[in-house]
Amino acid sequence: MDRNAAIRLLREHVHEDSLVKHCLATGAIMKAVAGDLGGDAESWERIGILHDIDFEEISGEMQRHGIAGAAILSAHGIDKDSADIVAAHNHFLRTAPYERPVDIALQAADSASGLIIACALVKGGNLSGVSVKTITKKAKEKSFAAGCDRSRIALIASLMDVPVFYAYALRGMMEIRTDLSLK
Repeated sequence: MDRNAAIRLLREHVHEDSLVKHCLATGAIMKAVAGDLGGDAESWERIGILHDIDFEEISGEMQRHGIAGAAILSAHGIDKDSADIVAAHNHFLRTAPYERPVDIALQAADSASGLIIACALVKGGNLSGVSVKTITKKAKEKSFAAGCDRSRIALIASLMDVPVFYAYALRGMMEIRTDLSLK
């Protein structure tokens, strides 16, 4: 499944614009870091785009989040490994530590996407006005983008320095900034 097909599938299940943008941003970050972490950029991007495909359908039942998403993906012919990654990304259900680079990257990308979008919104929607220094500074402010779980971003430190991750994330999101309604 290519990027456009993944987006079409996402839009069949997710209708809230901000959630679609979050998923697109997560996918862009996953694509950007994949090469450095030995992953397939297209596959990782697809996983990022589809990771919250079930979010509206579960109506806040976090005990189902990820598991329901994996079932949707399997029903649409997505490979088992990708579906399993989506199922395991719900950190509220997972008891074992994340070990594979793709799982760790998804945790970090899932949280960083919101942080970076919030940084851009503070700059009038201008993503090109956001720097790694800006992201790093804002990440230290607990009240800024309060829903962003900094501990999940910190997991990436086992694979690369966090500022390097932010640089990849920013670069990936810049490639799709118009899809995110950012400048």
